[in-house]
Amino acid sequence: GQVVESGGGLVQPGGSLRLSCAASGFTFSRYAMSWYRQAPGKERELVAAISSSGGSTNYADSVKGRFTISRDNVKNTVYLQMNSLKPEDTAVYYCKAQWVLVVWGQGTLVTVSS
Repeated sequence: GQVVESGGGLVQPGGSLRLSCAASGFTFSRYAMSWYRQAPGKERELVAAISSSGGSTNYADSVKGRFTISRDNVKNTVYLQMNSLKPEDTAVYYCKAQWVLVVWGQGTLVTVSS
């Protein structure tokens, strides 16, 4: 199976972006999904996670109230809506699927800069 991220880009501080992660090759609805990010010179960190049904979510303290994770089990896609973006949100954002297998995407770059 694989997951492919999209939606990254350059945005000004205070702006918004929506990342998408399209899954294929596995039973998406059985997998918990999460978004991680890795900034230059820093370790990869968990940003947000969502249960297989979508009924449970959790967020890093640094993004609570600004980011929203959601999923569509018909479209086999998970989303990350990012609002009120800050320069410190600049990073490569990765999608991860986890159940029987762990599947990582290649990442999409988000740059927050004026």
